[in-house]
Amino acid sequence: MILVTGGTGLVGAHLLLYLLHKNEAVRAIYRSDFSINKTRNLFKTENKSDLFNKIEWVQADINDIPALEPAFNGVTAVYHCAALISFDPKDEEQLRKVNIEGTANMVNCAIDFGVEKFCYVSSIAALGDTKEGETVISEATEWNPEKNHGDYALTKFGAEMEVWRGSQEGLNVVVVNPGIIFGKGFGTSGSGELLEKIRKGFPFYTKGSTGITSVEDVVHIMTEVMDRGIFGERFTIVSENINLQDLLTILADAMHKKRPYFYARPYMTSIAWRADWLFSKLFFKKRSFTRATSKSSHSLDIYDNSKIINCLNYTFKPMRTCLLTVSQAHQKEQ
Repeated sequence: MILVTGGTGLVGAHLLLYLLHKNEAVRAIYRSDFSINKTRNLFKTENKSDLFNKIEWVQADINDIPALEPAFNGVTAVYHCAALISFDPKDEEQLRKVNIEGTANMVNCAIDFGVEKFCYVSSIAALGDTKEGETVISEATEWNPEKNHGDYALTKFGAEMEVWRGSQEGLNVVVVNPGIIFGKGFGTSGSGELLEKIRKGFPFYTKGSTGITSVEDVVHIMTEVMDRGIFGERFTIVSENINLQDLLTILADAMHKKRPYFYARPYMTSIAWRADWLFSKLFFKKRSFTRATSKSSHSLDIYDNSKIINCLNYTFKPMRTCLLTVSQAHQKEQ
């Protein structure tokens, strides 16, 4: 039996679909009946409603250990995809609760129940920091605790530490660090938030770069390294490093929207995150732009994916095709 957390999110839902295509027995954790709807709709869109009915759903929360215990009965493999994604500093406590403490609970249960293998979905945000004069980030790049990191990055890094602690206690683990993940069926969550901004005519762009990937590649790589028994490793999953202006242009063209046309220079985004902070204080709104996101929007770091390519002899899906498909699907969903 395979246990999947985050089965009502983008990666978890597509993972469930893929595992069931392989005739695996799967169990998925959910928190509310409403949260299952997007997963159900994904299976329906793919004409696989019959496979959806094969999922064994268990209502639980990764921070509720008594509720987790029944979910682990008979489980041999775990894919831990559940996480809170937020860049609002007000969510720091909840980010730590879900991403770090929740992962620690999953690791502890996996050890207690004799799980054979454990895959954790981290993020490129948890990879290391380049030194002066460097631009390439790989799995071996060291994390610099003295640098400014957003709360999301800090908690994903902290979650990885819990996974490696589990490895020291005898659990077979592997960690994957995807870039921005694009996939169909999940509205305005995750990368869908970016798609929605473009659909509504977002005018700004910066000249930084980032790593992107498709949800299909993330799922295929996760299952492949687990099936091959590749443990004690972490893998950067980035199909392509792309200039942010180019990314926004592709998305806008796919949805027949106006391309972002206003270049937000570093000093402008510096003013913007401060203004956003003040606005959130005055009107009790969630932060939409922070110091960390301002900095990352101008970063020229390159993510090295050679380790996973060499390990699996893997060929990534062309991202332009993926972006076109996902953008057009998003526009139809709204």
